[in-house]
Amino acid sequence: MSKRSAAKKSVSAPRQGPKVLIFDIETAPILGHVWSLWENNVALNQIVSDWHVLSWSAKWLDDPPNKIMYQDQRNARDVQDDKALLRGIWNLLDQADVVITQNGKSFDQKKLNARFILNKMQPPSSYKHIDTKVIAGKHFAFTSNKLEYMTDKLCTNYKKLKHKEFPGHEMWTECLKGNLRAWQEMEKYNKYDVLALEELYHILIPWDNSINFNLYHDGEEHVCKCGSTEHARNGFYYTANSKFQRYKCKQCGAETRDKVNLFSVEKRKSLKVSPPRN
Repeated sequence: MSKRSAAKKSVSAPRQGPKVLIFDIETAPILGHVWSLWENNVALNQIVSDWHVLSWSAKWLDDPPNKIMYQDQRNARDVQDDKALLRGIWNLLDQADVVITQNGKSFDQKKLNARFILNKMQPPSSYKHIDTKVIAGKHFAFTSNKLEYMTDKLCTNYKKLKHKEFPGHEMWTECLKGNLRAWQEMEKYNKYDVLALEELYHILIPWDNSINFNLYHDGEEHVCKCGSTEHARNGFYYTANSKFQRYKCKQCGAETRDKVNLFSVEKRKSLKVSPPRN
C-alpha cells in the first residue's frame, strides 16, 4: 500500500514512527568501443549497450534479516528491460518516509530516478534521505568512507562481502551472460550490502541530526532516533540570546534539546548584542 492510499484509509490512525527503508542497487556497466586503456573520451556513437538496473535489495529498518527483499534480472527475457524490476523498488520507495543508503544521494537515488523517467514512471512519494557516506564525510576522517572499510572497522555482525567465485568485474559480466551461479553470488552480495549498511547506520546515526524522528510519533513522549524514550538531562545549550535544556539518550548517546528558552524576559532584555564591524 502506498503512502497516498494508506493516508486515505487511516486518516485518524496515530503515527507510531516513520517507515524507514534501507536499500541498495546494482547496475550493469556501459559497454562501448575504446582504443585505449587510459584517458578514454567515449562518444555517444561508441556506446554498444547502455547501463540499466541488474538487481536491488531492501529491508525495513529493524525487521529480522529473513525479511530482506530482493529482485534481479536473472529470469528476464531481455536483461536490459528492467521495468518490472523497477516497479518493485518503486513501490517500496513510495511507502517510505525515510530511506537509508550508502552513497545513495550521489548514485542509487539518481540512477533509479533516471530509470524511472526513462520508463515513463511517475516519481514515488517524497521521502527523507540519510546517506551514511555523507555522515562519515561530515563528522569523521576515516581512511576511507567506502562501505567495505567502514563495515570492516565498525561492524561485528555483517560486513561487506567480497565476490569470491567471481572476483571484481567478473560477477557483472557473468550475470550479463546468464550464469546462474554468478546471479546467486550477486544476490548474496547485494543482500549483505543492505544488512551491513543497517548495522553501520545504527552505529553512525547518533552523530546525525538531519532528521527529527520524533516528528513521526503522535504521542507527547519524546522518542529518540534509535527508538528509545529514556533520556538524561545533560547540561544546557546556549545561543546568542537563549538557553535550552539539553538531553542525552541513555541508549545511543544522541543529543537533543528543549525548544523552551529558559532565560527570563528580564534576562533576555539584559543581553547586549555587539554592533556589526565596519
